[in-house]
Amino acid sequence: MDLKEKAIASLKKHASGDAFSRLPAALPKASVLIPLLLRHGKLHALLTVRSVNLKHHAGEVCFPGGKSESGDTDETHTALREAEEEIGLPSHTVQVICKLFPVLNKAGLLITPVVAFIESSFTPRPNADEVSEVFTLPLEFFTKEADHSCYPVPSVFGPTHSFMYTDPRTGHIHQIWGLTAALAVTVAALALGKKPEFELGFDLDDPASAFRDVLNRRLSKL
Repeated sequence: MDLKEKAIASLKKHASGDAFSRLPAALPKASVLIPLLLRHGKLHALLTVRSVNLKHHAGEVCFPGGKSESGDTDETHTALREAEEEIGLPSHTVQVICKLFPVLNKAGLLITPVVAFIESSFTPRPNADEVSEVFTLPLEFFTKEADHSCYPVPSVFGPTHSFMYTDPRTGHIHQIWGLTAALAVTVAALALGKKPEFELGFDLDDPASAFRDVLNRRLSKL
């Protein structure tokens, strides 16, 4: 079994299953696509930098994604549509692996992470109104302590994680933090089967249970 096959098998073990059928239909929803690819014999992740002209989270690093629209058939459709709109990723070239357990953010938006593999030859075409930059980095980066810091601010995934990454192609320094960092750490740990060099704040063997418990507590307060 090669690296990609191992990652797919590991990620599928943590798919959210029928979780969505039991969630309140009235909750506002969004999805993010977590694109993985093989490059130079290693797993990489693709991220974007939001345009500084956006009203919310301007200039922040994130995964492609956005709010659900009336024409979307499900959470995966939302993630694929947003990725095509933001960076020109054709949905028919995407190999969707699984949906991870949804996360309720501080604004009350239910966000579903959709993990997928994309072709290593993909060339982004960023929509300048939404995305100012697209870059990839080794997934293993999110398991290392060297460029990681942790803030004692509670989140769904335990403490708040932050990473500083210098893109060797451009020299640009990117801060990857908050929910984006937490999702990247989770996917890296699951796909690589490798425990990070820092505390995660949840059980790597069964992360869905921890996320489900947190989500249920948040829902009970709405």
